[in-house]
Amino acid sequence: MKKDVLIISTSPRKNGNSSTLAQAFAKGARDGDNNVEIVYLCEKEINFCKGCLICQKTKRCVIEDDANAINEKIKNSDVIVWATPIYYYEMSGQMKTMIDRSNPLYVCKNKFRDVYLIATAAETQESAMDGAIKGLQGWIDCHEGSAMKGVIKGLGADTLSSMKNNPAIMQAYEMGKSI
Repeated sequence: MKKDVLIISTSPRKNGNSSTLAQAFAKGARDGDNNVEIVYLCEKEINFCKGCLICQKTKRCVIEDDANAINEKIKNSDVIVWATPIYYYEMSGQMKTMIDRSNPLYVCKNKFRDVYLIATAAETQESAMDGAIKGLQGWIDCHEGSAMKGVIKGLGADTLSSMKNNPAIMQAYEMGKSI
């Protein structure tokens, strides 16, 4: 069954390591006959949440930037893939900001059920991703019926081209193809 897949690339670099893995996942998902869209947050204006909670009544953020359009895409996709570089053992600030700005989705009927994380880190230890996994799991737990379906760990990404020959590329492709 064809799925609508939204990949949110949160790297400040459009062609950085986590974006490279996101593109491999996207190719696999397309080869699996799914509809795929990649949103690059580095091309968007996303401001910080003000904590006003008006979105809990209106189902829309009062801040006029690109977050509302991204939230609509999240809400109407079957599969959400978050791609992030790991900074200090945690998701990027761009990813956290978008997660915070997705607060209107908490009171909406969302289509998505399957959530994936693609992360890259200079570190080589598997545990380097634990903070980001925990943070994303908190978001997932707020959306009834959704679940973490997979994590790709691009370890040892200490230069801009680290993912070119990294086994995580094939893992991302295969995971994308299998959704």
